[in-house]
Amino acid sequence: MTIPGLRRRTLLQAGATIGGLQLASPFLLSARGETPVKIGMIDPLTGSYAAIARSEVEGAQLAVAQVNKAGGILGRQVQLLVEDSANDVGTGVQKAHKLIDRDGIDVLFGDVNSAIALAIDAVAFNAKKLHIVTGGHTDAITGSDCHWNAFRVCNSTTMDASAIAKTLIDKFGKKWFFLTPDYAYGHSVQASFVKILKAAGGSYEAALAPIGTNDFSAYLIKAQQYKPNVLLNIMGGTDQVNSMKQFNQFGLNKSMAMAGSLLEQESIESLPPAARSGWWVMEWYWNQPDVPHMKEFVADIQKATGKIATARHWFGYVAMHSVKLAADKAKSMDGIKLAHAMEGLELPPEVALQKGKPFYRAGDHELMSSVLAGEVHNPPAGGSKQDLFTIRSIVPGPVAAGPVADTGCKIAWPA
Repeated sequence: MTIPGLRRRTLLQAGATIGGLQLASPFLLSARGETPVKIGMIDPLTGSYAAIARSEVEGAQLAVAQVNKAGGILGRQVQLLVEDSANDVGTGVQKAHKLIDRDGIDVLFGDVNSAIALAIDAVAFNAKKLHIVTGGHTDAITGSDCHWNAFRVCNSTTMDASAIAKTLIDKFGKKWFFLTPDYAYGHSVQASFVKILKAAGGSYEAALAPIGTNDFSAYLIKAQQYKPNVLLNIMGGTDQVNSMKQFNQFGLNKSMAMAGSLLEQESIESLPPAARSGWWVMEWYWNQPDVPHMKEFVADIQKATGKIATARHWFGYVAMHSVKLAADKAKSMDGIKLAHAMEGLELPPEVALQKGKPFYRAGDHELMSSVLAGEVHNPPAGGSKQDLFTIRSIVPGPVAAGPVADTGCKIAWPA
């Protein structure tokens, strides 16, 4: 499958442009005697998570164009090499070896799929390469399986669950049903919610659905029989879209509320109007006019892609600019030196694009960005057709994440 505007493996070179920003030709690089900085990016460009993966790549591409226009990293132009994991762990690992061993990348990004993110981090760890997880949320990445080389832009599942769980208990009650994707991310999200629910004296049942499920009727019948106050839909990508459509078609919206942790902008836009509802978390949202530099970023993404900016665009964008910031600080592209420079690194306003001062926490390498909890809805009358979410509360990253001691992360640095 070929995604419009993006080959399965994309090398940003040969004078390519994004949003009108010119990248240096590889021939020009050779003439200058420069060796480019190579960033490898692995994401599931085919399958259930393709739309959100594409947005991450587009955000990284925009940042590469901006960095190169400003002179590159340490005076060297940047190339972004993108590989399709096809939502498969084995494929992701093969691509990681290819990027590191054959292409000679300096830094690795990815993956949307948490299981793949964990697997490719093991490859990057052994190669002593900095790895920035752009879209995999499972707690273990910055928790029990943390490594010195791994940093994460998106939230942990603990952060997302803690930002909205109490609101769901207060609004709907303590009897929940989980519709959960059967892999690392889903298990981690459910566990994060269940911990809070049990502490409040609640009860739950759950159904585990494989990635790529089309028919959710059996799971929804089970939910209907349990009669919960709220159905926690923590599927992702097209799986989440399909399950929400069927939830509405089967009339379950009349007997229980719908909620969850993440509901991506890409997914909301794919839903029919009748299915756009519920309480959810956004890790970044475009319609915050009082946030510095937000207008410019949204305009740049619009110009480059024809789409509204999403959290996934922001993830890729932040990852690329984080490498630039860390390299400037370390004066090196060495993996260990970059990782030390990333610890405690605060994002400047033009990269943070949010209130507050997000930073990479030293103890677990999680980006302490704000978590936005609120309601999904159809566009307001007279408003933008992409304005599909209202922020009801903003939870600071350190509050949502809890203390480092609770994550299980114990970082050991190379000698």
